[in-house]
Amino acid sequence: MTPAIPVTAQPARWQDYMQLLKPRVMSLVVFTGATGLICADAPIHPLLGAVAILCIAIGAGASAALNMWYDADIDALMRRTRGRPVPAGRVQGAEALSMGVVLSLLSVMFMGVAVNWLAAGLLAFTIFFYAVVYSMWLKRSTAQNIVIGGLAGALPPVIGWAAAAGETPLNAWLLCAIIFMWTPPHFWALALYTSEDYEKAGVPMMPVVAGPASTRRQIFIYSLLFTPLCLVPAFTGLGGTAYLAVAGLGGAVFLILAWRVLRSAAGDSADPRVDGRLYDVRAGAKDARNLFAFSILYLSLLFATLLIEGLLGAPSFMNLIPGAA
Repeated sequence: MTPAIPVTAQPARWQDYMQLLKPRVMSLVVFTGATGLICADAPIHPLLGAVAILCIAIGAGASAALNMWYDADIDALMRRTRGRPVPAGRVQGAEALSMGVVLSLLSVMFMGVAVNWLAAGLLAFTIFFYAVVYSMWLKRSTAQNIVIGGLAGALPPVIGWAAAAGETPLNAWLLCAIIFMWTPPHFWALALYTSEDYEKAGVPMMPVVAGPASTRRQIFIYSLLFTPLCLVPAFTGLGGTAYLAVAGLGGAVFLILAWRVLRSAAGDSADPRVDGRLYDVRAGAKDARNLFAFSILYLSLLFATLLIEGLLGAPSFMNLIPGAA
């Protein structure tokens, strides 16, 4: 249990409870989960498909509420997070905890009863991994926190696939691997220009522990591994020609931005942000900011292309090559 945060009590609004669910993060989780469900190309009633996506959304919100409950002490110390409902005193920690536990149970049980228990089991594991393994252990104990903890954010497409097909083949885990490998360069780019917050809160994020130069090198190394991986779905029957084009062109831009981060002084300045705003940074941090922003766009485009190809029934890239199918 985290120590109590001395705050001035304020009346909670419904928006505060919505904020506990981290709606922006939830939207990405729902999006990737829906992509897995569609790419499974398995017969599922539209109503059950909608139920599965709803359960994934509720589970993601439950994880976020549990995270905000446990992290209230360090959230109160960081400019980026001190306005969240619990550290700001608008929602009591006990309320966030209760909300997270109830929503967790509801999402898992509803998924199991209405859809299937494989998807429910994966959803339960994801919630546990994010709330307990990542939030309560990894985040405060190791600089590899977001590397290992990234598994929680990478599992939604596998859950969606399992909901539709009742199984998790290699292509489902390939989607998981793409998100997993995307996570380090994405979050470390952010950490390069928010490291002052993490240091103040005692969170061992990579720039705090290993320094900015080492973090920039690791971002580039992970980018070299991540971008070729994004091409693989085009050769496993999962992605089509449109996906291959998006993955190839976007991957090239990703690598260019990662190279610029490597050659930059991002993270060397004590406080590269302007008035603490997330995207408004001084010149030295712009390369890290640009990679962070583009990484979100790139992942969204990859999954959007797979989703559209799946909905339209577009043939896979390999099926278009004579003798390759």
